[in-house]
Amino acid sequence: MTYLITFACYGCHIHGEERGSVDRKHNLPGGPVIMGDARRLRADSRQMLQPAYGMDGDRRRAVLTAIRARCLEQNWVLMAAHVRTNHVHVVLDAGAKPERVMNDLKSYASRCLNRARLDDRTRKRWARHGSTRWLWARENISAAIRYVIDGQGEAMAVFED
Repeated sequence: MTYLITFACYGCHIHGEERGSVDRKHNLPGGPVIMGDARRLRADSRQMLQPAYGMDGDRRRAVLTAIRARCLEQNWVLMAAHVRTNHVHVVLDAGAKPERVMNDLKSYASRCLNRARLDDRTRKRWARHGSTRWLWARENISAAIRYVIDGQGEAMAVFED
């Protein structure tokens, strides 16, 4: 199966932000988002155990290298990846459920960042869960690849097969 997997960095999308956010009730493509709510933003911000995580160039490159290596190890076909300052998009074909693939990529990326000593080992890097979309048709796969590669603004750490 082919998937578009997206996961965000810890603390970079807090419920109640002015630009809107998603939660379990607001997570459909093209659907409504949670609009700005200063009270919810303060409450959710107080629950954060560490500051929001962001990735500089070294971290983005390390995460992209980890994603490529994990795909090779698992015989997953990586079609596109884009590691941004506060989130990651991946299009791949894998013989595993997308939630497992996403968790695997997050864990492997964290291990690689730890080995490179770019952060403290106790650093929270990833938001809980993420988005796992099944791509059923070739045109959906092509559109997802274009979105990941060209639809994110300035290219950062990018892979395209």
